[in-house]
Amino acid sequence: MSITEHSYDLVVVGSGIAGQSAATTAAEAGLRVVLLEKTEKLGGSSAMSGGWFAFSGTPEQAELGIEDSAELFLQDMLEAGEHLNDRALLEAYLANQDSTYRWLKDHGVEFREVEISSGMSARRGHNSVIKQVLATLHRDFTVAGGQTRLERRAVRLVREDGRVTGVVTSGPDGTEELYTGRGGVVLATGGFSRGTDLLKIFAPEQLAAIPYGGKGNTGDGLKMAWKLGAGLADMSFVSGTYGSHPETGEEFHELLTAYYMGAIIVNTNGERFVDESLDYKTLGRVVLDQPEGLGFEIFDAKVRAKSHRGIPLKDIDTLEEIGHVFRADTVEDLAEVAGIDPAALAGTVARYNAAIAGEGTDEVGRTNLCNGQGDLLPIDTAPYYAYPAKSLMTTTYCGVTIDPSGRVVDVDEDVIDGLYAIGEVTGGFHGAAYMTGTSLGKGAVFGGIVARHVADELGADDLDTDVEPAGERPAVPVPVA
Repeated sequence: MSITEHSYDLVVVGSGIAGQSAATTAAEAGLRVVLLEKTEKLGGSSAMSGGWFAFSGTPEQAELGIEDSAELFLQDMLEAGEHLNDRALLEAYLANQDSTYRWLKDHGVEFREVEISSGMSARRGHNSVIKQVLATLHRDFTVAGGQTRLERRAVRLVREDGRVTGVVTSGPDGTEELYTGRGGVVLATGGFSRGTDLLKIFAPEQLAAIPYGGKGNTGDGLKMAWKLGAGLADMSFVSGTYGSHPETGEEFHELLTAYYMGAIIVNTNGERFVDESLDYKTLGRVVLDQPEGLGFEIFDAKVRAKSHRGIPLKDIDTLEEIGHVFRADTVEDLAEVAGIDPAALAGTVARYNAAIAGEGTDEVGRTNLCNGQGDLLPIDTAPYYAYPAKSLMTTTYCGVTIDPSGRVVDVDEDVIDGLYAIGEVTGGFHGAAYMTGTSLGKGAVFGGIVARHVADELGADDLDTDVEPAGERPAVPVPVA
């Protein structure tokens, strides 16, 4: 049975920020590019994310008087990853972050807030409206001549004379098509947060977390590359992210990190069980061992006042409006309505406040709000609040090994010619844990790196040509998840 073949300069599989960045950059360089998406909508897990990008040395930081540097950024990533990261990948990120930031801005991306979060010791999380970012990049990709194919699941890679030349896809009706790329194939297929078979192998305990992430994130790209002998990295560090209500849906990004704003975390017995200043991947692992896999973020009016409507991680207003936040005038009453042991919670809060006042040692060793930054706040101003939260399996942050050019390398660290991987399908970048904003950040950074690498190999036009302002380009309707 013959398979219809479609030939391009570059084939990009997956339409999250990584795939979209690679496809748009390559198309604007003059390459003939096809963007393949497994589902009926573009965006993958990126479209379901909070929209945070991690950059240092930006004008937004300068305007706010934030002191940061590439050196501090590198140190934070190494410490968050427990120095198990591939340093060469981190250095590639830092060497290209400025050009990536400018590229996004040239495409009309606006960063509406700069904040500190998991793994950071300086405010470098730049928040965007991620669905707008993805739609704008796809519009510009289409204007540059790029083609998109929805509902095309990649099922196997094609290798000829040792080089990956294409990928076979399957449509909704089972019809197979072959897409070949003169410059190769880019895997931007995401992780396996919804891949039960892979979770059973690499992180069975994470099956207790709330499944989330892109509906297509079942590990297709990882399996295809693995079958060709690709190396794997960070597979033992899979963890959900702590901070999502047990009834979290897919309507919006429900993840609250009130603990970085001054809250504590207790279990149903009213006991603290972890240093709340740790990265939220570590918190996500620890909370699974608590009764019902549940941890309550406990805070008072001072923290409630820090809510920022519409900003992921900080939007207490919306969460309270939809009924996901408990409220009461006393700590004991709060415990009653939330289903926590009242006497135990009252004692826990009292000990926490006493430690802050210098009348004892914090029982879990907490000394700051987030990664060494921020002064602890006593929980002493009514009303009081409780947000019940579990671990959310959004992203797996592990996968195939790559070099700083985004080329997949095999178990012997030899390059698999013609095969690239970017974004969440890759391992080695994060190490043991994750810094907020480095997932979308690495997707955009390495998407650009791969596109430029392929363009250079194929002799495409200079990528530094001026980019037409995004606002002057025609709108192209596109379904974004």
